[in-house]
Amino acid sequence: MLEDRMAAAADPIAPKIGQQPGPQTPPAPWPSAYPQGYAVVDVETTGLARDDRIISAAVYQLDAQGDVQDHWYTLVNPQRDPGPVWIHGLTSAVLADAPLFPEIVPELSRRLADRVLVAHNAMFDWSMIAREYARAAATAPVQQRLCTIALSKELRLPLPNHKLESLAAHYGVVQERAHHALDDARVLAEAFRPSLRRAAQENLRLPLLSCQPLTEWSDTPAPRQRAAAPSSYRPTSWRPSRKRPACPYPNPGRYESGGRLVQGMRVAFSGDTSVDRELLEDRAIEAGLHVATSVSRLTSLLVTNDPDARTSKTAKAASFGTVVIDEAAFMQLLQDVEPAPASG
Repeated sequence: MLEDRMAAAADPIAPKIGQQPGPQTPPAPWPSAYPQGYAVVDVETTGLARDDRIISAAVYQLDAQGDVQDHWYTLVNPQRDPGPVWIHGLTSAVLADAPLFPEIVPELSRRLADRVLVAHNAMFDWSMIAREYARAAATAPVQQRLCTIALSKELRLPLPNHKLESLAAHYGVVQERAHHALDDARVLAEAFRPSLRRAAQENLRLPLLSCQPLTEWSDTPAPRQRAAAPSSYRPTSWRPSRKRPACPYPNPGRYESGGRLVQGMRVAFSGDTSVDRELLEDRAIEAGLHVATSVSRLTSLLVTNDPDARTSKTAKAASFGTVVIDEAAFMQLLQDVEPAPASG
């Protein structure tokens, strides 16, 4: 385990040492809707596919205002080859005597419980953790996650890209061992604290997303079995159970270019988005829009950053004459959605 070198992150609220305090406006109260604690997480894995495994995990527990309370790190025996050793440095020999994931579930659960999971590209870390829990016939005690990439975008940080090293450099956080779960979690914890405080100063709504457990996996090796899993081992079920609430407003029809969105309009998304797709969908639903999974004659609007891509959605939008806009324009329109017409 790395020696803990957690340094206090810069506090944009506090005056500089030696500075004489003058008449100041009292700091705004901490937003009451903010979570009461966070679990900053990083996992290293055998790869990026759905049947890849976690080989190390680290958790930094933070309090409501981002101060470190505790940290923890463990290796995990993946029961298969460790994948890109040249990236994470963890060989089969190093992992041979490590605990299996079911054996770390109690401790990991204790550190995640009643906290928001924070990660850089949180969808990936959450997916890997949720799949491991499903294999172990357990449920991760996580209700919400927060992606620091999404938070950086909400804060409009002047970053050249959204890599962890760029976020760290912005806040003067020194990386010591990139792609080591404990050090990556430390770096992220140090960078998250000032981001959280800035968000609180601006009373910004945090980009929180709900975490739904995955359905159970079958054909899982016995929890205590340490032999490599057979090559035929594949999950027979992988599906995030994400149910959208029904839109309470009738569909007012097509969106017209240059106009306003109206509650009840059916919006579809296609292709990659800068903001996490689930976050975009949640924002649309909160605004009173209907999020559609496909494009039909009833679709009011298609949102895509690549309108020239030959996808089924863009092709149908073209055939139906559905207006197509990019993500940035959609986010602007979300700020002023017209209420649904009064019924009757």
